[in-house]
Amino acid sequence: MRRYTGHSSRGAEVLVGSEDVDGVFTPGELMKIALAACSGMSSDSPLARRLGDDYPATVRVSGAADRDQEVYPLLEEKLEIDLSGLDHEEKTRLLTVVRRAVDQVCTVGRTLKAGTTVDFRVVDVGA
Repeated sequence: MRRYTGHSSRGAEVLVGSEDVDGVFTPGELMKIALAACSGMSSDSPLARRLGDDYPATVRVSGAADRDQEVYPLLEEKLEIDLSGLDHEEKTRLLTVVRRAVDQVCTVGRTLKAGTTVDFRVVDVGA
């Protein structure tokens, strides 16, 4: 099977391929990683303000593909963090601020929720 390499303008690389290729991410896995990273980055400021810069957190995104339709009908996202040091009111307030930050700033999540137009073209570079 083929392996593809994605490049960023800042020199980063990511290996992409199908599930039967070792050492690569599938496009679906990359979408989930992008969503988790975006939510984590969007929630970082309010969490760091309340919990300190070194708070441990994990963002997990799961969801199975519907192979008949070739879509992910549901992505479930969980931010795992220890809030045991907060009382109920502090926790409620922080969760409200975090949800608002993610809803307002996470471009990946906002795009997935809204849907987007994809303009796919094939360009002949040999001409």
